[in-house]
Amino acid sequence: MSFLGLRKWPTPVAKPMWPFVAASALTFFLVGKAQDMGVKSEGFRNDPRNPYAAQIAKQSHH
Repeated sequence: MSFLGLRKWPTPVAKPMWPFVAASALTFFLVGKAQDMGVKSEGFRNDPRNPYAAQIAKQSHH
């Protein structure tokens, strides 16, 4: 017998969702790396609109 549509045993949530969580983590990591590579690329390294230009210039002097 169900009470308000709830089952006796809870429906598994984490087990069927692991591929989506793994893909989300991988996508987040790869997009972050692509953004970092784009900001530090030769074409945008000295661009005044680049918010990381000062930080990149300081790192390149070392």
